[in-house]
Amino acid sequence: MRNAALKHADVTHANWAAQPQSLPVQYDLAEWQSLPYQLADRTYEHRIETYLKDSNAYTNTYFARYFEWQGVCREAWFFKCVSADMLQDKGVFITKAAHNDYVQETFPFQTIRGQVNTALVKNASFYILFRFSNAETGELVSGGYQQIVFADLNRRICRLPADVLETVRRYEVPLIV
Repeated sequence: MRNAALKHADVTHANWAAQPQSLPVQYDLAEWQSLPYQLADRTYEHRIETYLKDSNAYTNTYFARYFEWQGVCREAWFFKCVSADMLQDKGVFITKAAHNDYVQETFPFQTIRGQVNTALVKNASFYILFRFSNAETGELVSGGYQQIVFADLNRRICRLPADVLETVRRYEVPLIV
């Protein structure tokens, strides 16, 4: 999906799907920084504190922590916004693909603001979009996405429960394929 072009018509979120698709702008999920996040109905935010344990010998935050932040924000969003029981009795969320770009260094004792949205929501899968910025300065430090697939308890891909699908769509950045 990384190289696939995605289209978006520049209209308000309330009626974006009903609009004719004239003069669309091309989007690629690898270009996550330029997606129209402002058109999502909701954006989930989660704050992350960095500590000495997160740093390397050069005292900047170890690069693997940036990827770990995606997992922390994904789990917090699932728990607080989608399903507090993580849908344990209905199925599992499987990460099919993940991508992260490192934009800027961070250091211990900085607060990082994580933002979560979704994109390309389908009946059994969706993408989670992540942006991380310095909470004090607002400077972008990292971001990327994960492709999530829902499967039943036997690990067979299946439809997301209707209420979950509705919730996931509330965070969707409207991209038209």
